[in-house]
Amino acid sequence: MKTAEIKRRYLAHFEANGHAVVPSAPLPAISDPNLLFVNAGMVQFVPYFLGQQTPPYRRAVSVQKCIRTPDIDEVGKTSRHGTFFQMNGNFSFGDYFKDGAIPLAWELITKPLDQGGYGLDPERIWPSIYLDDDEAFEIWRSIGVPAERIVRRGKADNFWSMGIPGPCGPSSELFYDRGPEYGREGGPAVDEDRYMEFWNLVFMQFERGPGTTKDDYPILGDLPAKNIDTGMGLERMASILQGVDNLYEIDEVRPILDRAAELTGKRYGAHSGHVASESHPDDVRLRVVADHVRTALMLIGDGVTPSNEGRGYVLRRIMRRAIRSIRLLGWQDRALPELLPVARDCMAPSYPELATDFDRIAQYAYAEEEAFLSTLRAGTTILDTAIAETRTAGGTALSGAKAFQLHDTYGFPIDLTLEIAAEQGLKVDDEGFRRLMADQRTRAKADAQARKTGHTDVSAYRSVLDADGPVTFTGYSEVARESRVRALLGEDGPRQAATEGDTIELVLDTTPFYAEGGGQQPDQGMITVGGGQIEVFDVQQPVPGLIVHRARVIRGEVRAGETGFAEIDTTRRRAISRSHTATHLVHQTMRNFLGDSATQAGSLNAPGRLRFDFNTPTGVSPTVLHDVEQQVNEVLLADLEVHAFITSLDEARRIGAMALFGEKYGEEVRVVEVGDYARELCGGTHVARSAQLGLVKILSESSIGSGVRRVEALVGMDAFGFLAREHLLVSRLAELYRVPNDQVADRVEQTVTQLRDAEKELEKLRAQLVLGGAAALAAQARDVRGVAYVGTEAPEGAAGNDVRTLAQEIRGKIDPARPAVVAVAARANGKASLVVAVNQAARGRGLAASDLVKAAFSGRGGGSPDLAQGGGLPAAEAPNLLLTVEKAVTEA
Repeated sequence: MKTAEIKRRYLAHFEANGHAVVPSAPLPAISDPNLLFVNAGMVQFVPYFLGQQTPPYRRAVSVQKCIRTPDIDEVGKTSRHGTFFQMNGNFSFGDYFKDGAIPLAWELITKPLDQGGYGLDPERIWPSIYLDDDEAFEIWRSIGVPAERIVRRGKADNFWSMGIPGPCGPSSELFYDRGPEYGREGGPAVDEDRYMEFWNLVFMQFERGPGTTKDDYPILGDLPAKNIDTGMGLERMASILQGVDNLYEIDEVRPILDRAAELTGKRYGAHSGHVASESHPDDVRLRVVADHVRTALMLIGDGVTPSNEGRGYVLRRIMRRAIRSIRLLGWQDRALPELLPVARDCMAPSYPELATDFDRIAQYAYAEEEAFLSTLRAGTTILDTAIAETRTAGGTALSGAKAFQLHDTYGFPIDLTLEIAAEQGLKVDDEGFRRLMADQRTRAKADAQARKTGHTDVSAYRSVLDADGPVTFTGYSEVARESRVRALLGEDGPRQAATEGDTIELVLDTTPFYAEGGGQQPDQGMITVGGGQIEVFDVQQPVPGLIVHRARVIRGEVRAGETGFAEIDTTRRRAISRSHTATHLVHQTMRNFLGDSATQAGSLNAPGRLRFDFNTPTGVSPTVLHDVEQQVNEVLLADLEVHAFITSLDEARRIGAMALFGEKYGEEVRVVEVGDYARELCGGTHVARSAQLGLVKILSESSIGSGVRRVEALVGMDAFGFLAREHLLVSRLAELYRVPNDQVADRVEQTVTQLRDAEKELEKLRAQLVLGGAAALAAQARDVRGVAYVGTEAPEGAAGNDVRTLAQEIRGKIDPARPAVVAVAARANGKASLVVAVNQAARGRGLAASDLVKAAFSGRGGGSPDLAQGGGLPAAEAPNLLLTVEKAVTEA
């Protein structure tokens, strides 16, 4: 049975039993700051399980795309683990419980194929239950499973929780006996290789209270409504129904692996078994290629693009592991053009958008491979230099800092650094590298979390939300209103009052203040409460549904429970709204000129200015940028109505409203349209008509990462002000050049060309001046214990290349049979530098340029035994550098 058919039967079975079919959420977990990607089928339903939102259905079923990244380095070592997988799940929110979930699962897996089931032999299915879950035991017995095949297991195997206070409970897992050829008799407690788990039913009948840990049992309370979360591993079920040994042999993966084997001349399956043998690394690498290529396809399909941070970094990492793995297998040409289309053909039966959007996906994938191949070439050169320096210095390990620099600056994978260093007989300070990586991640995570939640515990926000429900936002239709102060929060949590000078967080029942989101900056303004007044400088939504105002008390006292008057800064709001509408117009116009692949990758809507990031594999020419700007301003002149309305997600898609890749939308969405020109899903604030923007002026277009470009523009009076300043500048230049305004650019270009030519001539003259005295300096070499020593300063401001050339020229004019050391110091930009050149005869005396430089710079500096350099000391130290080198030669 094909994997796509397994999905279809699963959805059909539960839909026929009253479950709403819910589409897979996009892989990027936009709504959860703690997740990079959706990693389980229940992730998109978490707000319902936590009681934060009311579910729109009592029963739901989905096939969720998932990615788990913690064990990327382990992929390929076993035959059952990969980064991308799919989770079939059915869910009940206070509707049915164990007596409903267990029969529904049993019916589907044992029902004959011709009746829409999976046709598994009931005699080969083993359920496991939690130790004391007699209720589940009796239900399994009632449907015919003998007691000896129902396994009771402890909390490590059959108790589930989220790891935080909230719902939890016992689980019941289903195992399939693959037969005696796979292992020992006795059920899953004896051999989980033979008895393969494929389904997990979680019964959320308990609740862990605050202050407990994941090992605190018994659970402190009982939920008022019991929920069901079940997950069937699609890849594992496919391996059972397709009669294959592991996930790499199912129909969605094996063709990719076979193509990789064909390209490299390898043969997958040189051995059998769940764990890959170290004596057969080819199988491991083929698995890495197959898994990572499929994962990259799915990620780019959901709008992730390669970058150096967050989700984009994970994508980049797995793509580079795949490319490197196939190169280690012997394929040296471009690999992704050979493999990605195979992955598309494997996955398109379930996700047809991968076929229709493949041109966009391929552009990013192929560009990333090209960039990585360049990185391999450049990084290998830098690594070779670092290895040479380490060995010259007598070291046995490459520093963690150097490995981190290669990884962080050049994108050079740490595993490749480890491998190449090992080939040269060196270790790598792997612990130091991991520490630097961890520090970087910690800083990034803390910065992102602080921006969203300040320094308040998230549980405090949840408590406020649980107590009174979501905050109502009225800012679409009003800019001021009366509202009750629901809560005040300080750094230590809830507080009853705040006085003048305090910085606090304030929650209102209803607010006109827009919380930062969707690229739009937050509102600012004033809230008056009784005799107190606070100035709002930031508004955030730390948990869904809760709008939090960050503010300073500028007068009097503010108390929780009082009624106040909230009023936004309307001048700021109008300017931001103009920018947001302009962003929609720029987005649509970019797509008009560059095609539908020019999708939004981020934005900033601030007063009077906007920043729009979009996906495109190449730069935008100045001509296209000019045309985009002109077309946007023509829309402004047309004075189109800007209209927002609520509709269903399906209807929004039908009418062509643009949605952001990776964004999670509910069943109802807000659509903003500018006449018939632009239509987009958006929760931000906008102008009433396009003419209110006044003017849009694009300032620049640049790259901010692989396949991502950024446009910055001004809107309204800021755009008019910019053009006025630019006009004054052009007029002044026209006056100086005594030409019409339209000839200024040509004259400036001529001047720049002349200046560059003059600079080149000056460089030649400076080089001649520096090198002109090389012969005289060589002739004046002093004898220092049998070594011809020259210590001199280069002319002030001499370029680095000229200083090195001078040292080599002097060395070359000394009799090669005579040991010679040449030291040239230079002063430039307030700093002193030093170049030391040593000839072969001096090398025979044990003198090395790199050692002499390190002696002058207290261990710093680098280069080869023949030529080395250092720098960074104050300019006044130049003479002392020469003295130090001479002393080192004397003592050698």
